[in-house]
Amino acid sequence: MSSVPFHYVDLRTFCYATEDEKRVTAALETFLPEETELQRVENEGHHGDRIVTLSARLENADDVRYVLDRVGELTDDEHERLLSELDQRVDDNCSFFLTLSKQAAFEGRVELGDGITLRGKVEAYPAKKAAAVENAREALS
Repeated sequence: MSSVPFHYVDLRTFCYATEDEKRVTAALETFLPEETELQRVENEGHHGDRIVTLSARLENADDVRYVLDRVGELTDDEHERLLSELDQRVDDNCSFFLTLSKQAAFEGRVELGDGITLRGKVEAYPAKKAAAVENAREALS
């Protein structure tokens, strides 16, 4: 594929007080090319506990392709599920949403689940949901 039909991809996860930040960082880095700079924001939870938000935005086509290639490592069943749910995973603003398992990512595996949020802006001309769904399907197939 010469071009990637995404303007950018954002990846984000939270590191709660009960988690090891190095492990959470390693889980997020499973989906990132080397040398990707992470944004780190420290917050406070409702009960005063520390919550660190780790995120990265990838705008370079090669970096976006790297993330999509990693997502392509889903098992066949999960990949089919992802493709069948594309209409629900792309909104009217042409944004694609996916959540990935933080635990599996820490172990080097790619699975649908909770913990890591992927949001990508799908290129679509005209900027309509149907066109974005088809572009996302092509990119993820």
